[in-house]
Amino acid sequence: MTSSGGRPRSEEARLAVLHAVDDLLVEVGYAAMTMKSVAERAGVSRATVYRWWSTKAEILFEASVLDSEKELAVAATGDPLADLTAYLEALAEFLRCSPAGIAYRVLLTEAAADSAVAELLGSKDVLGDSARTVLDRVLPDLDPSTADRAAAALVGPTFFWVTSGRDPARLDARELAEAFLRSAGR
Repeated sequence: MTSSGGRPRSEEARLAVLHAVDDLLVEVGYAAMTMKSVAERAGVSRATVYRWWSTKAEILFEASVLDSEKELAVAATGDPLADLTAYLEALAEFLRCSPAGIAYRVLLTEAAADSAVAELLGSKDVLGDSARTVLDRVLPDLDPSTADRAAAALVGPTFFWVTSGRDPARLDARELAEAFLRSAGR
């Protein structure tokens, strides 16, 4: 994701680049975005950008990962149904409206044609990690060997619904959470 050589990066410059890539994605789209435009929007030199990232996909992925960790974190309530419902609502909002979620979806599309982007996405399971965090609370006795499948079963219906263009108003997070709990024997 980021190079380890060179001078330590300024946190201010790093954040400016990460915000710039989100803004440009929404404004001009992935194809029109360039490393030059990211640097200009962030108010840093291209050399600064290239010192830390090799491609716009790397910048976009880092921005998406950081934002997703905040946006997909839901507070524990002690009620498994409430926790799962809150997570699925956050997931739908992330995928539909969040610049980070839009970035993630763009990168998924790019990964189909670009093996470097596919490898980048494979380096961190953004949705799976967030789902497993909630599942660890809700199903503390979940067998670790099945945690990935359980995360996929939790995320899958919402991911499919949103990414296939279905009406988000018809997505019932509570109903999905209830169905998930039933399938888990709860």
